[in-house]
Amino acid sequence: MLCFPALPMNHCPQKTEMTSQSYTKDVEKRYAELQLIALDMAKAGDTNELKKMIASGLPVNLCDSKGNSLLMLSTYYGQMETSSMLLKGGAEVDRRNDHGQTPLGGAAFKGDLAITTLLLDARASIDADNGGGKTPLMYAAMFGHRQVVEYLLARGADPNSKTFLGLSAQSLAKFTGTFRSLQSLFKR
Repeated sequence: MLCFPALPMNHCPQKTEMTSQSYTKDVEKRYAELQLIALDMAKAGDTNELKKMIASGLPVNLCDSKGNSLLMLSTYYGQMETSSMLLKGGAEVDRRNDHGQTPLGGAAFKGDLAITTLLLDARASIDADNGGGKTPLMYAAMFGHRQVVEYLLARGADPNSKTFLGLSAQSLAKFTGTFRSLQSLFKR
């Protein structure tokens, strides 16, 4: 887990009251706690407090133990205001987690059109490989998110892109049983 820069001494316990080693461990423990709080704030949409933490030195691309960035968490949980603040603060729009997934892939998986729009407006890679060759369009198609499929196609997503197994978004929609509701979108 990333640690943000040390707080000024007036924000830390009195060094004279403890040994240098215990002081360092206590400070590191507190940083770890603050990072977990920040990750929870991203999920919960606590934009104002998270913005203050970032202004105080918390990395805007802080990640959890699975590589999920603050932006990945805020977008996955549909936190529009928090996601927008993170993007304006310099969060990497295509930063991948440990599974190779991007925030756009997560938004498409969830079927969140507003977050999908926000990320594409921030120049997210529309055809990014989100693991195994799966693109955001494929995730939206697999789960029958018609509006997101339609929007991704309108923004230029490649309907002919294939997974490592040679499956397209259409094939995945057929496999998962959502093709019937999406069929008209793929006939364009």
